[in-house]
Parts: sequence; structure tokens; C-alpha cells
Amino acid sequence: MLQNEESPIMAIHSLILRILLLIGISASTLTASAQRKEITLRDGWTFSHGEKDGITPAQELYDDKDWQTVQIPHDWAIDGPFDKEIDKQTVAITQNGEEEASEKTGRSGSLPWIGQGWYRNTFTVDSHCKHAVLNFDGAMAEPEVYVNGQKAGEWKYGYTPFLVDITPYLHQDGSPNTLAVHLQNVEESSRWYPGAGLYRPVKLITTGSCYIPEWGINAETRCLTDRTALLHFSVRVEGETHDAHVRFVSQGQSHDVQLQRLSDYAFAEIDFPPLHAIQPWSPEHPELHDLTVSIVSASGDILDSRTVKYGIRTVEVNAEKGFLLNGQPRKIKGVCLHHDFGMLGAAINKSALIRQVELLKSMGCDAIRTAHNTPSQMQMEVYDSLGMMVMAESFDMWQYPKCKNGYARFYQDWWRRDIHNLVMAHRLHPSIIMWSIGNEIPEQGSKEGNRMVREMQDYLHSLDKTRPVTSGMDRIDNALSTGFAQVLDIPGINYRTHRYESAYERLRHGFVLGSETASTVSSRGVYHFPVTRADGKTYSDGQCSSYDMEACWWSNIPEEDWLLQEDKPWVIGEFVWTGFDYLGEPTPYDEYWPSRSSYFGIFDLAGLPKDRYYLYRSHWNKEESTIHLVPHWTFPNREGEVTPVYCYTNHPTAELFVNGKSQGKISKNTQATKGTGKEGRISDINDPAIDRYRLRWNNVVYEPGELKVVVYDKNGIEAGSQTVKTAGTASSIQLTGDLGAPVKPLRADGEDMTFITVNVLDKEGNLVPDANQSVQVNVSGAARFKGICNGDATSLEVFTKPHMRVFHGQLVIGIQNNGKKGEVTVKVSAKGLKTATLQLNAE
Repeated sequence: MLQNEESPIMAIHSLILRILLLIGISASTLTASAQRKEITLRDGWTFSHGEKDGITPAQELYDDKDWQTVQIPHDWAIDGPFDKEIDKQTVAITQNGEEEASEKTGRSGSLPWIGQGWYRNTFTVDSHCKHAVLNFDGAMAEPEVYVNGQKAGEWKYGYTPFLVDITPYLHQDGSPNTLAVHLQNVEESSRWYPGAGLYRPVKLITTGSCYIPEWGINAETRCLTDRTALLHFSVRVEGETHDAHVRFVSQGQSHDVQLQRLSDYAFAEIDFPPLHAIQPWSPEHPELHDLTVSIVSASGDILDSRTVKYGIRTVEVNAEKGFLLNGQPRKIKGVCLHHDFGMLGAAINKSALIRQVELLKSMGCDAIRTAHNTPSQMQMEVYDSLGMMVMAESFDMWQYPKCKNGYARFYQDWWRRDIHNLVMAHRLHPSIIMWSIGNEIPEQGSKEGNRMVREMQDYLHSLDKTRPVTSGMDRIDNALSTGFAQVLDIPGINYRTHRYESAYERLRHGFVLGSETASTVSSRGVYHFPVTRADGKTYSDGQCSSYDMEACWWSNIPEEDWLLQEDKPWVIGEFVWTGFDYLGEPTPYDEYWPSRSSYFGIFDLAGLPKDRYYLYRSHWNKEESTIHLVPHWTFPNREGEVTPVYCYTNHPTAELFVNGKSQGKISKNTQATKGTGKEGRISDINDPAIDRYRLRWNNVVYEPGELKVVVYDKNGIEAGSQTVKTAGTASSIQLTGDLGAPVKPLRADGEDMTFITVNVLDKEGNLVPDANQSVQVNVSGAARFKGICNGDATSLEVFTKPHMRVFHGQLVIGIQNNGKKGEVTVKVSAKGLKTATLQLNAE
């Protein structure tokens, strides 16, 4: 055998050592790292809503046997009922240009989120525990945390993740510890539905006396060129370090680093040797890597060890090339999202997050703005793994209140703590490409605002120098006059498309971002005639027309943004308001009852696509063909009337047929560069700028039967078609997954959800767009009914009971695994319709 050749035994031994190296431990210390334990406190909670007299529920001996048993995350308000009187406000919404106060119902969702709530649980720690922390991913709102009757910590802002050191309050004898959390939500504290309770996960972390604190590890990409990366890793260590050192393990490399002792903690950092042939993180390739950081004693024992995920990527914005990810210019194609999930309320669920991202990515969307609040840690993990760039936002207001009891009550004393936790909790996430310190802040128009924005941005930079900072400005002229806009790393403009060019000319940056765009309004399946280009238009049915020609007085239809995005290289992208409808803020029906949720979404509150989904898909998704006709073709009593037909497609030319008769072959107007209205706005239904992105036959006369469009590519070759038929009488129920895909199976983990679309069909299999039957849902086997939603902003049926009317022929059911493996049966029935049965597995 040659001297440098390994024997089989040596080879196996070498392989074992390499595996141990990759997981960051050595063969002699396998059992020593077992001191760290991380437990998600999902089960075992009791809950009660309302004030409590007598002995406080924080006390260990409090009797909670009559309380409700719940799982966390939990939103105590989502069970309803909807009530017009809940948080009814008499206000002037200045963001809508109102000067006189009027009664507003539904502004914050009309669900019972106001009041006090208590949660209780018990847990034990083992004899190895020397330090214990509770990690709250968010708690709505003003949480106070008690352990064994003693107050251990508090926070004010309901969206911020926060940590509570509970070490001094623990029972050390192995007996159960009592955890109690008190929350309170006050009226007029939110401009949308905030949810209520422990709506995000709660985690217990116990360690030995020397440990890596939560959020103590960081990974930065210092340089990335030609797929070669220079990385910088760092860690904070607390407790009794003695002569310990730190071991960093990643990408098959292991490096030991000495600790630097500071006043109350220790610190270690390393510039990792260059890594080659790297696949950078991006929306198209969301590549993640493991970094294991261990504290190693002088004798070689592992005192603590943590493994985190990170991505290799760089972010840059400049006047020459705009926004660059990994050195490559790209336009941001983003949406804004509020934090609720319709039928689930604010209670976060990983399956619901994944569903949102998958639907958005199918449209060509590559970014999300967490409007207008700190995101959850679970949310960011999903965005990292699936590939969504993120503007992580912090506040909707600073010192000047937008609503009477909002965050302005806490701003002065808490903004630094909230910004600190925003950054520290989320800095590892490669998906975050920028931070936002505010949305439509009134201080943008004052000299004091100039000082405040500078102070906040400087503080954020002290925590993270790798990402730029922005803020969404809705009064750009004022923000320019005060210097507020010039301070920001990225000037974000909310709406005001007619102010983009003048802002660009006055700014120092050489670029602007559409931080909030469009705010087009529509209701799925609703079409009003005649079709007009209108702002703030309302109807007697409380719905908005799905011809996608209606907006608010301060907003616009999508084409105004696209003209700027495409033709102006200095516009670096947009975040559309909003990706999904959300509870509360029912503009333009703020004064109309029973409207209680928004109309802005590209998807409705149930997650069903509106026609606008296909309009954005035709513009953003360049990889797949889009052909979509607007409207449906079932209009009883409309024979002989003009019924415009639109085709949303990424093909340049199409011919329309009604019952085989051609309505003309037309092409998109590629010459239009701006609207014909005042200051380049699109204010008229006949504006040719609309025809740059839509194919429109405005004079079609309705007759029942078949509507067909044939599309052609740039060479005049037929590229596809779509046919829509007039529906007959409702006959049956169809169950599918999102966008007609099969329903996803369930994981048997007690948390996983799957979402089922209910379609009412005629005997030919056509969707019946005017169907409104009430359906009954029965779920058996290894799942439970979780929620139901039809996307109707005026519906007062609650989400948590297994029956609801379909809205324009559709609704969505959410079912959740119950912790068991096996078969799941879902039956959906309605009077006069054939029952649908679906079977799937939970594994």
C-alpha cells in the first residue's frame, strides 16, 4: 500500500471526523452540549378574556380550570362576532384627504380585539438549567410577563419580538413553574385589524452558565465577486466564559477564535477564508447555509452550541445602476402585506405564510414590504427559504398620532428598543434587503422630522451597516422642503406618480423607490356598468368593480406605475398596495356598514385571485404565458348591452370572438409613455396609455354563449387561447387547491394546514359566477376544520364556523392536522347541489 493511501478503516475514521466537524462538535464532547434546550410552548395554555377581580391570574395558585384551552399562536378575536360598534370611530382620516370627522365603522375590522386577556401555562426545567429566556415573537398588545407570581418583563409594541430573562424567578427544585401573560388592547390604537393575544410563537430557551444569547450570532457578506465570497462571522457570549474559546463551522471549514472580554459580555469574530463557486441567495436561488457556533472550554468540552441559517448575498443601490442584488441590477416587483391571514386572523401559521409566498411568486412577485410593522421570525424564515426579498418595516407612526391611542404613546421611550429588536432578531435573514423606519410619518413635513429621521437612521446603521434604510413618504414635496427625504438612504414615495420626476431632480440620490403604489380597488367577480375610470367611487352593494379601473383619490391604476418602472431607469421598483386583502381599512367604504375589510388586494381575503392577479402576472411573470379574459360571461338580463372585454396577457396581439364572430384583432399600444390627463395621470377610460398593457374591446355587445380570445406572439404566430362560457344553473361542488392545482397533503405535526378552494359549477363544469349558496363543511380523520372565508368584504359570517355562503361561486376552507397520522375526509355540501368529497393523507 502506498504511504499516502488510506486503508478502509482509516477512510471510515476520516469520514466520521469530517461529519463531526461539519456539525461543530468533537468525538470527545458529544454529551456536553446537551445543556441547551429550546422548546416551543405551543400546547397547554389556558386563556380568559376580560378583567379579573380578586387574586390576580399571575399567581401560581390561581384557579383557571374554567378558562378556555388554546394553542399558541392564538388570536382571541377571530371567533367574532362582527359588530358595528366595536372600535367605531368618529374621525377625519387625513391620509384620505378628509378634513371633517365622520363615523367610521369597520376601520379596525369590527372584531372583538379590544380589552384585556390573560394566558397561563406551566413548564419545568432540569438540573442543568443555569439560565432561561422566553422568546416572544410578538404579543398583541402591551404584554406583561409573570413567572411564579413575579413580574419578569414587559413590552409595549405588539409587533416587536422580545426576550424575557426569567432565570431569577424559576423554581430550582424541579417543580412546575407558572407562566402568566397579561395583554390589553385599547380602542383607536390601530388603523387596521391588529389581532389580539399571543398571536405569534413563544419559545423557552434554557442553557448552562456560559451561553450564546438569542440573536447573538451574525453573518455578513463583506464581498461577493465572480461567485467568490468573503464572509464575516461574529458571536456574543454571556456568562462564565473563563478560558473558553469559540469555534465557527461552516462550508466544511472549522476555525477556533479567542474570546474578547468586554465589560459584561464576551465577543468573537472572524473573517472567513474566501469561499469559491458560491451560489448567492436570490429569489430565483434561495440558497441557505448552516453556521454552527460553539463555545469550547479549555478542556475541550462544548459549553453551548447553536446552528443558524444564513445566505450569501450583497445589496447595493446607486445612481448609475439602481438596485443591485449580488451585483446584478434588477427592478423590485413587490407587494405590501398586512399581517393577518383572513380566516385565521393575526394568528401566524407557517402553511399560510408559504401559501402566500407561492401565490405571489406565481405572479412574478419577488419582494414583500411588511406593512407597517416588524415581521415575525417565522415569517422571515419562510421568506429566506422560498426566496422573497423583504423591506422590513417598523412603525406606522412616530410621535405624532395618526390614531388617538396608537404607537405615539410609546414612541419617545421605546423606539430605540423596538428598532434594536427589529434588527437583532432579523439581521441574519438574507431576504431582508432594506429596513423601513416609518410609513407616511406626519413628521416628514417638519424640521423636527428631519432631526428624528437622521437620529433613527444613524442608530439603525450602528446596528447594521449592510442594509440601506428607507421610509414611505406620502407628502414628498413637504419631505423635500424639510430635508427629510434627502436624509434617507433610499427615498421611498407612496403614490404621487406625478411627483416622481420633480422629486428625482431635487434629490441627491439619483434614484427613487415606489415604496407604496397603485391602491387599485376591486371585488372578485363583481362588474359594474358602465365601465369608467374613477377614484373613490362607491356603489349600493358595497363592492368595487373588477375591471381594475377604480382607485382612491390619492392613488392610481397599475399602468401609471408601470410607465415609470419601465421607462425611467432611476425608478428602482415598487411595492403594490396590497398583495392580499386584509381585515379593516375598507376604503372606499369607510362609512358603509357592513364593510369590514379592504378592497386593495390582488388576491381577496380568502386568497383567491382577483382579475388583477392576471394583470400583474402578465406584466411581471416573463417565464409563463398569461391569457385571462375580463369579465366572466354570465350576465342575465344584459343581452344587447355594451359589455367591454379585456384580455390580460403577456402576448402583444389578440383576436376576440363572441359566439364565433370576430370582434377585431388588436395589438398593444407600445408608443404610449404617459397618461393624457393632468400631469401625465391616467384619468380617462379611453386613455391610450392603458392600452400599452391591456388589450381592450370596449364596444362588445353582450350575448350569452361563448367568449374566446386567441393570442399571437411578436411574430404573428398563434400562441394560445382562452374560452369563457355562459354558465347554466348551479349543479355541483368542486374541490381544488390554489389556482386549480391539487389539494396539498398534510404533515402530521399538529400545525400544518392545507387550503381547499370550493367552486360551484354547472352541469358542464363551468364556474357559476353568480352562485351564492351556503355550504356546510365536515372534516373527519386526521384533521380538523380551522376556518372558512369567501372574500366578501361585506359578509358578517364568522370564519370559525363550518358554514358560509360562496361569494361569486367560490370560497376557501382551511383544515389543520390534529396531531395524528392517517386519512382525512372533507365533505362539502349545499342545498340542491351534489356533495363533494375529498380524501387526502396526513403523514
